[in-house]
Amino acid sequence: MNFITPEEVGFASQRLARIKTKMQRYIDEQKLAGISTLIARRGKVVHFEQVGMADIEASTPMAADTIFRIYSMTKPITSVAVLMLLEESCFRLSDPVAAYLPIFKDVKVLDKIDGSGTRLVDPVRPMTIRDLLTHTAGLSYGFEENFYLDHLYQQQVWRPVETNPQLTLAEWIGAVAQLPLAYQPGTHYRYSFATDVLGYLVEVVAGMPFADFLQQRIFEPLGMVDTFFTVPPDKLSRFATTYGPKDGGGLKVVDAAQSSRFARPTRRASGGGGLLSTTADYLRFAQMLLNKGTLDGVRLLGRKTVELMTVNHLPDGIYLDNDPRSGQGLGLGVSVLLDLGKGQMLGSIGNYGWSGAANTNFWIDPQEELIGILMLQCMPDRVYPVTDDFRLLAYQALID
Repeated sequence: MNFITPEEVGFASQRLARIKTKMQRYIDEQKLAGISTLIARRGKVVHFEQVGMADIEASTPMAADTIFRIYSMTKPITSVAVLMLLEESCFRLSDPVAAYLPIFKDVKVLDKIDGSGTRLVDPVRPMTIRDLLTHTAGLSYGFEENFYLDHLYQQQVWRPVETNPQLTLAEWIGAVAQLPLAYQPGTHYRYSFATDVLGYLVEVVAGMPFADFLQQRIFEPLGMVDTFFTVPPDKLSRFATTYGPKDGGGLKVVDAAQSSRFARPTRRASGGGGLLSTTADYLRFAQMLLNKGTLDGVRLLGRKTVELMTVNHLPDGIYLDNDPRSGQGLGLGVSVLLDLGKGQMLGSIGNYGWSGAANTNFWIDPQEELIGILMLQCMPDRVYPVTDDFRLLAYQALID
């Protein structure tokens, strides 16, 4: 990691110091256990600090090499794997998913629910690989309590995971393929299992386990030595515990490091949310994207592919999270900032990135050659505006 004086790349040290002050306040108020923040510009790190604890019960401070559950920050990595195979002409974005995963050949669309039951219809057109990359395929996630289809996801997709730790990725995606689509492919945005399906697509097309593909084709070439689906026993002491708000104030353990499912081997490598990583490792991945597909002489993607990945692909009038006020669209696996005013955030048009369920977050600003990474372990997400605070404090320190 290349550290330099902030002023060398247009940051004010005094202003950057506000980040630690604000992050420490979250710790002192017992809202969060520990936080790691990083800012890099033009390939150089100007800010990398940790506050609080990675594991309160074990008295383990948050450290530069703490390992985090990055959950949905796995999605951009999976999307890069898909785009690498695209560049090898293994498929086209417009190809039907069923051409490579026949289990989706007979999928139906949920048309309506009435007193007589559910009505299923044929898709107007097949779901495509591009639909999966943009969450417009019609899949769901199982998180919406009042949606009929999500009850099916809970029963048929999530419950088997709880009862059968040996469930394979093929079996898991097979369960998804048995359920109807929430809408006609390509017509709406719905956050979903799409990226997990893409992980299975990589496995099938590449002819090797998805986890092995990521290790051999992305992590090893980029030098991401602490990114994996299971924390190795010799690195378990660096694994952070996940906390959440406790009734009456303070923090409670949500997922203890030593007993976490992430500390046990899995046969279900989740491309949508299964990876663990460190702040430093994720910087290497983000820097590769900012460099248009290359890092330290290693090229994973061509620059035109990264350009395609990081422009908006959602249909006209559709926004990320179906919220036009967000000012954000969706590229191929990353959010894309389209409107600064609507987004009500400091940054640049064209910023892209993603977040994770435990409040991890990263963004890349190509105009400013800037990367921001926030790592912590708090669930549920968005209880506190820590991501907004960090981004604001990063940009207010930029003076050139």
